Amino acid sequence: MFDSLYKNISRHVNLSEEEFKRFARYFQSEKYKKKDVVLREGEYCSFEGFVVNGCFKIYYLNEKGFEQTLYFAVEGWWITDLDSLINHIPSILNIEAIEDSEVLMISKKDKDLLYETMPQVERLFRMMNQHSSVALQRRILSLTGKTADKRYLEFLEKYPGLEQRLTQQQVASYLGITHEFLSKIRKKL
Repeated sequence: MFDSLYKNISRHVNLSEEEFKRFARYFQSEKYKKKDVVLREGEYCSFEGFVVNGCFKIYYLNEKGFEQTLYFAVEGWWITDLDSLINHIPSILNIEAIEDSEVLMISKKDKDLLYETMPQVERLFRMMNQHSSVALQRRILSLTGKTADKRYLEFLEKYPGLEQRLTQQQVASYLGITHEFLSKIRKKL
C-alpha cells in the first residue's frame, strides 16, 4: 500500500528509508465504497488523500444543478479541495468514490507538522501543487478553446483505460457536454 505512495513522491523528492517511514506514519488508510462521499459541498476540507486503488470524481454543481467534473483521481492521484484546505473556507467541490477505493489520508495539521520537521515534505507538496496548477491551466485552456471532439481525444490520452471504468454520463460531465453529444462524437471517431 505504501509502495505506491513511495513511488509517487520519489518523482519529486528523495527520502531515505527512515525518512519515508517517518513521513508515512502520518497517513491513515481509509476505505470507501462506491458512491461514498469523501467531501461534500459546504464542508471544510481538512485532508489530502493519495489514491492507492479505485477512482474518485471531483465535481461541483453548476448554476443549473448539473454536475461538472473537474477531474478524476485514479491510482497514484491525489484528492483534496485546495481552496478549502488552504483558505479554510467551505468547499464548493464534492469528492465521491465511483469505485470501491482505498486512500492514504493526511490531515492538514499533520502535513503542517511535517513541513516544520521535514523540509523535503514542503518541497514535495510545493512541486505537486505546481504540477497540479499546470494541469488545471491546461484543463481550462482545453475547455475554453477546443472542440468537444478534441477534448474527448485528450481525455482518452490523459486517462488511458479509464473510459471503461466510467459511465457515459461521467465522461460527458468531464467534457462539459451531454451524453447524447458524446455518443455522436464516439460514432464519428
